[in-house]
Amino acid sequence: MKQNVGGIDRALRAIVGIVLISLVFIGPQTVWGWIGIIPLGTAIIGWCPPYSLLGISTCKTQ
Repeated sequence: MKQNVGGIDRALRAIVGIVLISLVFIGPQTVWGWIGIIPLGTAIIGWCPPYSLLGISTCKTQ
């Protein structure tokens, strides 16, 4: 897997993921907050499957 998620994109995904997961414990406390695992996971590994399918990359070229 070639990385296709850049620095700012990774940071935003991590923040969104953590906020969504926190909704499981505080706020409305519904299981829908676990959807935050997806953006958090893509931030951690730096690869997004939809980006690959669409040919998008937010990584800087070297």
